[in-house]
Amino acid sequence: MKEIYLDNASTTKVDEKVLKAMLPYFSEKYGNPSSPHLKGEEARRAVEESREIIAKSISARQKEIIFTGSGTESNSFALKGLFFANYPEKSHIVTTKIEHDCILNACKWLEKQGAKVTYLDVDSEGFVNPKDVEKAITEKTFLVSVIHGNNEIGTIQDLKEIGKICRSKGVLFHTDACQSFTKTSLDVKKQNLDLVTLNAHKIHGPKGVGALYIREGIRITPLLHGGSQEFKLRSSTENVPAIVGFAKAVKISRARDSVKMQKLRDYFIKGLMEIPNIRLNGATGNKRICNNINISFRNIEGEAIGSFLSVKGVFASTGSACSSKSLEPSHVLLALGMSPLEANSSIRLSISKYTTKDEIDYALKEIKNTVERLRKISPLAS
Repeated sequence: MKEIYLDNASTTKVDEKVLKAMLPYFSEKYGNPSSPHLKGEEARRAVEESREIIAKSISARQKEIIFTGSGTESNSFALKGLFFANYPEKSHIVTTKIEHDCILNACKWLEKQGAKVTYLDVDSEGFVNPKDVEKAITEKTFLVSVIHGNNEIGTIQDLKEIGKICRSKGVLFHTDACQSFTKTSLDVKKQNLDLVTLNAHKIHGPKGVGALYIREGIRITPLLHGGSQEFKLRSSTENVPAIVGFAKAVKISRARDSVKMQKLRDYFIKGLMEIPNIRLNGATGNKRICNNINISFRNIEGEAIGSFLSVKGVFASTGSACSSKSLEPSHVLLALGMSPLEANSSIRLSISKYTTKDEIDYALKEIKNTVERLRKISPLAS
């Protein structure tokens, strides 16, 4: 059976070059970066070289990159660490209704600790209006957090405009860039960013490693206390192999890969739109992450489509991998104005630099067959 992997928004295959770069740090170069001897210095050098590569990729300084265990940890660190550093003088956060679950759940937790949170609406394509951000900011606001490229619908927000507003108001601006990193422009200076969440496993790096860019001079409270690792902001022995792999994935990323993915994405969308009664969710063209497709199929459950496709070797998802086992409709799709029934009829297809046109053609054939079959037996079919 063929295997067509179209769930790259949840995780990606580790690039062979990344794996090769990591392997020595499991065996020959196994030192602890905090150890004062040569073995430790060898590991420390690898960590700092990796930090420099990642920092340069977003126009940051080396010491502004803090390594974490995941994108979720970075997001929690940004929100909770800033809240603890600013409360009670400032306690207000502005975010959107289409953030990743880890942002929304962190906000809900912080509300129990005394935070006030404004959840902004988005339009039918998933864009937040910068004017709504400006209106929501108060004297008590310490942070605006807006996802860069949405993990479900791929919509890319205008960070530069939102960042300008935040900078003029003296409010910190954070973005979750896990999905967009290396796929579209990300520059902390040009886009007026104060904190940025990154991770490795969406870009053909290893799982279990992320980073948080924190602009120099920002006061933030650590979530973990122990040693003095990561400039005393994130105690824990660094995951050296994963950090090296993260940097290698960044170093080998190429703009041509994004161009290739966008062309295949558009070809895929064109083929899908030949199916009657479907809807593309999110933005189009350059305003959408190059590898993301989210489609609603009227009168069919997305979960059923995914199950049938899986049997045929086509691997997709019904939304965010972190919540795909939930029977609740996607909060992102509901925020676009869709009904729960429409939201539950959606699947997400996400390609990678390894995806081929032949694989897309095979997937298109199986999707069309599956939709036709399911609509014949659906009690909701019109």
